[in-house]
Amino acid sequence: MSNRISIEELQSYLWNSAVLLRTNIDAGSYKQYIFPLLFFKRICDVYDEETQNAIKEYGEDAKEFEENEIHSFIVPKGYHWNDVRNVSEDVGVAIVNAFRAIEKTNSDKLQGIFGDGTWTNKNRLPDRLLKDLLEHFSSKTLSIENCPEDELGQGYEYLIKKFADDSGHTAQEFYTNRTVVHLMTEILKPKSGESIYDPTCGSAGMLISSIAYIKDREEEWRNVAVYGQEINALTSAIGRMNLFLHGVKDFSIVNGDTLKNPAFIENNKLKQFDLVLANPPYSISQWDRAAFETDKYGRNFLGVPPQGRADYAFIQHILKSLKKDTGRCAILLPHGVLFRNEEVTMRERLVKSDLLDCIIGLAPNLFYNSPMEACIIICRTSKAVEKRGQVLFINAINEVERKNAQSMLRDDHIRHIADAYNNYKDETGFAKVATIDDIAANNYSLSIPLYVKQDLSVEEKDERTLQEMFDSWYSSSDMVKLNYEKLFSMIEGGEKDG
Repeated sequence: MSNRISIEELQSYLWNSAVLLRTNIDAGSYKQYIFPLLFFKRICDVYDEETQNAIKEYGEDAKEFEENEIHSFIVPKGYHWNDVRNVSEDVGVAIVNAFRAIEKTNSDKLQGIFGDGTWTNKNRLPDRLLKDLLEHFSSKTLSIENCPEDELGQGYEYLIKKFADDSGHTAQEFYTNRTVVHLMTEILKPKSGESIYDPTCGSAGMLISSIAYIKDREEEWRNVAVYGQEINALTSAIGRMNLFLHGVKDFSIVNGDTLKNPAFIENNKLKQFDLVLANPPYSISQWDRAAFETDKYGRNFLGVPPQGRADYAFIQHILKSLKKDTGRCAILLPHGVLFRNEEVTMRERLVKSDLLDCIIGLAPNLFYNSPMEACIIICRTSKAVEKRGQVLFINAINEVERKNAQSMLRDDHIRHIADAYNNYKDETGFAKVATIDDIAANNYSLSIPLYVKQDLSVEEKDERTLQEMFDSWYSSSDMVKLNYEKLFSMIEGGEKDG
């Protein structure tokens, strides 16, 4: 009789573990406790499975093997799931001791991965509650046979999304709408053997989506090198667990501040990658601008962003992290980076560098508890000859499916946008190829409505959103200001000549 766990059973099993915490733990903290327990259970069940498989294959000789010869991770004696499950009091202490013992024994892979949850706080997590959690998780065996890596990974992603739904305002800290991520990978087309990097990786969803893209095409994915950095310690640990549970082994996820201390350095320069996907924190104001002015890695080649908005600091970090010939990136950013006046000089240099490949405007409400519209900026270090000196603008504001309070991109939306990108041609009301001169004529504004003109009805009804109208007005006002300054300069020059 098969013990295979269906996706539906797995999702219910995982979510019900969180339900047990509801009366004691705030929704925003579920992840701090559920993810480490899930990972602990998985490690121990796979350890037992590997032991049984070795005995089946080698008989009693298996007992003579070194632990690391048959096990993915070593579970030290006395710190197995069953040991902790049998503890009747001070359960939190037993959990912490098991976590630290496993981390220490597997320090090359698992150092710090279980986080630093307050497991020993009996007011918050009394023994009875922890025993209930342990018994709930014990109701299923999370072996690879019962729950293959891809399926457990899907369950883990489901739980991440559920936590995002439940915790509201904290959601975007570690969850990006997966349909938008799928669009980004569809455009960048990750390949077998490439290196993939996310400088603000959160729970590693973009990295996993890239691996999934390669898997779906039945290409070799185990030779893909995966890198990420995440400023939040707990979220970086979740990202590492997420990758392990998806079966990804060749990765390096570092906890740290990407702008202040980039983690991946080679020969005193930023390490460079084939592919970069990122959803940086939007317009942060708490960052070390002074250090960026004299950045030793040359990440200020477009200029130094204003203190109140670090968006172009992340953009420049990413561009500096791209390989010379194969480098390409997709960056999810707020619309303001396309037209804000204080960033015009950096935008001008970006356009003139000819690294900019495409701008995609997305619909509102694709982010948790925010109606904001965002854009995807696509850059390439080596553009196809026929695309040089040009930028494609795609207005995908109507490519959206709304369900309840959330929005998503359907598969046909993703195909439409990706096809427009691949065709790199004008499409009335949807896509427009602009030259660098065209953009210069608009004072280097990248506001999409300046290039993709709306297809007006016979009555010439303007159906643009308020945001689009504002973007257009903002860009137009910049042009008026620029032309006025030029005219004033000419008049002033004429008076001096006279």
